[in-house]
Amino acid sequence: MTGEAYWLPVIFILLMGLAILIYAVLDGFDLGVGILMPMDNPEARHLMIASIGPFWDANETWLVLAVGLLLIAFPSAHSQVLGYLYLPAFFLLLGLILRGVAFDFRAKAHAAFQQRWDLCFKSGSVIAALSQGYMLGIYVTGFEGGWLSVAFGLLSAVCVTAAYAFIGACWLVRKTEGELQLWAAKRAKLTAVWMMIGIASVSLVNPMMSPEVFDKWFTLPQAFLLLLIPFICAVLFTVFFIYLAQFPYKGDFGSWVPFACAVGIFVLCFQALAYSYFPYVVPGQVTVWEAASAPESLKFILYGALVVLPAIVIYTVFVYRVFGGKAQSLSYD
Repeated sequence: MTGEAYWLPVIFILLMGLAILIYAVLDGFDLGVGILMPMDNPEARHLMIASIGPFWDANETWLVLAVGLLLIAFPSAHSQVLGYLYLPAFFLLLGLILRGVAFDFRAKAHAAFQQRWDLCFKSGSVIAALSQGYMLGIYVTGFEGGWLSVAFGLLSAVCVTAAYAFIGACWLVRKTEGELQLWAAKRAKLTAVWMMIGIASVSLVNPMMSPEVFDKWFTLPQAFLLLLIPFICAVLFTVFFIYLAQFPYKGDFGSWVPFACAVGIFVLCFQALAYSYFPYVVPGQVTVWEAASAPESLKFILYGALVVLPAIVIYTVFVYRVFGGKAQSLSYD
């Protein structure tokens, strides 16, 4: 296979992967903030909501883009993947809807009802995170079914939820001050441990479930180069824990360090998963070329993607620059 029939599916799987990665980082931290919301501290909840208020709705755009690319560029894979993941996908949408409704209603409700809407926002965040984690676990096991696959899916659900809470706590360290910042730093250290458990679990299960993945990671000489991924990941975790060991610092020095480490860890984990499963869209079953639409269709769609994707990137960068400072307390008067 040569020419457009080869390269167009590769370009689209890269675009889809980029959209998923950006979603995991951006919507990951605002899901994490929702997961961490303390129900006994309304002032902290208001400030936490303020820290994600300008960003959270736009962050979900990347999920829409990723699913749209899967549907349009790889229609057969879209039907298979959602066929395997129909139930967790339903709960994912339920959680996202609950979050959206609660976020808008909490700002309009009487003060006596705000806690209920905050609980809905927190519940929606937990449901969405657990659903995504379960979907990842089932995907990693190749949709094989059985109790082992379900058990790993449940472990993945817990660890991905902890990972989102981890990056959310790191975001709060960057965006807040005082007691809430110290509270977030403690939660970041706790959830980092669970994230490490999740990374180790996926790293063990991946090669065990697939001989092809095992060969990719442990065949020489590329195995030496691939060792850089876990090594850099370990370095980032080390920097993270060393920084927070002496936290806080005078003048809020380096408050961006935990979040930068978290983003780096997310990127490395995604790279490892992408390397493990490429060129498959459905692990071990359907490759990107088998699932792809006709080259003529892909070429037409690519023109639109080359306009839409830069527009979303420019808007995202602009928003994060405008609201790049510390979060301010909200007022509902």
